[in-house]
Amino acid sequence: MQAAFFRQHGGPEVMEVGPLPDPAPQPGEALVRVRAASLNRVDKWVRDGWPGLKLALPHVLGSDGAGEIVAVAPAAGPGAALESAPFQPGTRVVINTSLSCGVCPACAAGQDNWCVRWELLGETVKGSNAELLAIPLRQLLPLPDDMPYAQAAAAALVFQTAWHSLITRGQVRPGETVLIVGAGGGVNTASIQVAKLAGCQVWVVGSDAAKLALARSLGADVLIDRSEGDWGKRVYQLSGKRGVDVVVDNVGAATMMTSLRAARKGGRILTVGNTAGPRFEFDNRYLFSKHLSLIGSTMSTRADFDAVMGLVFAGALKPVIDSTFALADIRAAHARLEQGTVQGKIVLTV
Repeated sequence: MQAAFFRQHGGPEVMEVGPLPDPAPQPGEALVRVRAASLNRVDKWVRDGWPGLKLALPHVLGSDGAGEIVAVAPAAGPGAALESAPFQPGTRVVINTSLSCGVCPACAAGQDNWCVRWELLGETVKGSNAELLAIPLRQLLPLPDDMPYAQAAAAALVFQTAWHSLITRGQVRPGETVLIVGAGGGVNTASIQVAKLAGCQVWVVGSDAAKLALARSLGADVLIDRSEGDWGKRVYQLSGKRGVDVVVDNVGAATMMTSLRAARKGGRILTVGNTAGPRFEFDNRYLFSKHLSLIGSTMSTRADFDAVMGLVFAGALKPVIDSTFALADIRAAHARLEQGTVQGKIVLTV
């Protein structure tokens, strides 16, 4: 098969496209012919390399993907036939990137994103930037005939992440004010739509007019341009010195302190990432004196994935695609990922 991979860590220039051995599906897995994949920030971080990261090289990136099943290797035992029934050669599927074992206590309780052997596709295991992928059947969801592969691949990771953070962990309610720090990234464009669908008033802090225009088109109600000054002070003014009910801050080091100030007393801060760096300090007095809740989340349960993708299939939620590249143009795709002007997701056609 043809695949995009790297043999050593570095910038976009380390990416290659060439032949790798075809994967062989194990019992309980399907062999999927990938038709579309999409890039995420984790691709850059893995490609760059971080301390302690150990990979079998060459490594294939890619957390998102959609395509059709080529072959199925059914598992043995009770329930195996039922699990494999929806998946036959030719079935169109979208991939759930949140890999779980399916048998540990967390998985048995439906908390599969808490799995003791949890992994992210493309991060520590070979991913979807290849013509073929062997993946457990439990990670697949049948794709409607009218759903384009590119749309499904662009939606899967970001919408499950946004849904689990806002709906399951954050418990947002109709009428609440939800402030999203950042307007252009994949998770943030998904979060705007999920919060709006939940009946919230959506506030967005963006870095420029183009990204704020995108946020407006997705349903944002209040737009704040951070290039014009202290956005935390602006939130304070616009909220009548109250603050907002919920802040979605996936930036981290550069913004978390301002997010704590922007939240009302009793508010919640939701985070699924740290694009500006994982380590930071904040004034704990804001956390306890304002009775704030700092809530972490990553990916989603299978139930949440099925629920949110059903809304994507129905057209209630729509992924934003920034640009599309052929697999052969993987270096150009990664160069685009490095830029700060990306709006939504970068998609690879495979």
